Amino acid sequence: MNVSSLTASPSSVRTDLIAVYSFQDKKSLADLSALSGRHKVRDFSGKEGEMLLLYGEEKSSPRYLFVGAGASGSFSIEKLRRASAAIAKKCNSLHLQSAAILFPELETMLSATTADIAAAITEGCLLSLYKFDKYFTVEKKKPAFKEIIIVTAKKNMEKDIRSGITKAAALCAGTIHARDLTNAPSNEIYPDTLAKNIRKTGRALNFSVQVYDKKKIRSLGLGGVIGVSKGSTNDPRFILLEYGKQFKKSGTIALVGKGVTFDTGGISIKPAAGMAEMKMDMGGAAAVVGTFHSVAALGLRKHLIGVIPAVENMPSGSAIKPGDVIIHYNGKTSEVDNTDAEGRLILADALSYVSRYSPDVVIDLATLTGACVVALGHHATGMMGNDQPTMDALIIAGNNTYERVWQLPLFEEYEKQIKSDIADVKNVGGRWAGAITAGLFLKKFIGTYKWVHLDIAGTAMLEEHQEYIPRGGSGVGVRLLTDFIANWKK
Repeated sequence: MNVSSLTASPSSVRTDLIAVYSFQDKKSLADLSALSGRHKVRDFSGKEGEMLLLYGEEKSSPRYLFVGAGASGSFSIEKLRRASAAIAKKCNSLHLQSAAILFPELETMLSATTADIAAAITEGCLLSLYKFDKYFTVEKKKPAFKEIIIVTAKKNMEKDIRSGITKAAALCAGTIHARDLTNAPSNEIYPDTLAKNIRKTGRALNFSVQVYDKKKIRSLGLGGVIGVSKGSTNDPRFILLEYGKQFKKSGTIALVGKGVTFDTGGISIKPAAGMAEMKMDMGGAAAVVGTFHSVAALGLRKHLIGVIPAVENMPSGSAIKPGDVIIHYNGKTSEVDNTDAEGRLILADALSYVSRYSPDVVIDLATLTGACVVALGHHATGMMGNDQPTMDALIIAGNNTYERVWQLPLFEEYEKQIKSDIADVKNVGGRWAGAITAGLFLKKFIGTYKWVHLDIAGTAMLEEHQEYIPRGGSGVGVRLLTDFIANWKK
C-alpha cells in the first residue's frame, strides 16, 4: 500500500472514502455533523475504538468514516497510530482501493511536529495491514486497498507531511523485513539463507556484508557458535554488517543480534507444545537487519556495525551436552549447565568479537529468556547495561516509538548464581531472576565499551494481535533502534 499527501479541500478529494478523527467533545462532534452534510449523527460519541460509516450520494468520495479518538486531553501519538491502524483495517475489510485521511492539526495538543503526526498516521496504516501469507497455496487475491492520501487544506504543511511519510515508510520497510525473517519457517531461513538474505539487502541498500563460514568461525575461536551448532546439519554463519564507514569520525554504534534460526533446546530439549514458535528465536538478528534496512533507506549520517551469530540448536549425537565447557573468543570459559540456554553462548562470542571495531556503544538484542516474559509480559522489553545515559536515551526512543523498554538491575549479588565449579562462569543461574543472571553472563564477555542488553523474548514473539502488530513476529527493535541512532551523539 502507498501513502501520499495532497493539498486540497475535503470536498474536492476523489477517493472511495474520507476518514476523520473525531474526539469525544462537542466541538469535534459539531465538525463531524458539518462534514456529514444531511446525515444526522447518532449513536456515536467519539469514544476510543468507535467508528461511524456514512454513505452519501457524492461520486467523488461516497463514504465518510469517523473514527473515535477519545478525550482530546488524553490523546497521544500512540493513540493516533492505533486510530490510523483502525482506519486502514476498515478500508481493507471494505475492499476499497483508496482512502483519504483528513490531517488532524494536533501539533499543540501532542507537542509534536507536523512531520511526527504524519509519520504516526503512516506507521499505523502500513504496519496494521501486514500479513505473512507467503505459503498459502490457494489463489491469493491481491489486496484491493492500494492507497491512503493524507489531505490538508494548508499548502505550507504539505512539505512536512511528505517528510513524515517518507521517514515512516523507511521505518515500516525495515520493520516488515524483520517480521518476514522472523515469521519464515526454519526450512526457509537457516544460517546460510539468513546470510544470503542479508547480502541481498546490503547490495540493494548500499551497506557491506561479510559472512564467515564454519571453517573461519572455528579458526577465529568462536567456541560458543561452534558449540551450539554442533548438533545441526546446517552449519553456522557469523555475519558482519557495516554501514556509513565515512561517518566513523562521529562515533560507532554496534548492534549484536541473536540468530538462533531454530531452537529445539538441544539435549535439554523443549516440550513439543509451542516448539514451532522457536523459528522466531532469531528475532534479535532480524531486528539488526531491519534496523540496517531502515537506517540505510533514511540515509542517516551514522557509522553502524552489525554482528549476527547464526546457528541452529539441535539434539544429536554430536550436540553439546550439559557439563561441557566452552572456550569463547576472548579466552574465557563457560560451563554448559543447560543446552537450552544457548543464546548467551553465541552472544558471548559476538560481544567479545565486536571489540575489534572499537565501538563507542554496543546494543545487543536477543529473545533470551522466558523469565523476562514472566516479569514484563508482551508489552515491554527488558533492558540492562553498564551505561545509564545510553539506557536513558533508549527509554526516550522507546517512548517515542512505543517500543518501550524497562530497566532491570545487574546487582553483583546475583553473580553467585552463575558461579561455576569448573569454569569462569556457567550458563544458567537457577530459577530466580533468570533474565538478570543471563544479562550478567553476557556482561562477563563485553569489552571496555558502553553496553546495553535488550531481552526481547516477550516483545518479539506475540501470542495475539495488537492494533498494528500481528500475532507472531513483531519486528520489535527496528523503530526503537532507528530512533535511538538518529538522535545519538558520541
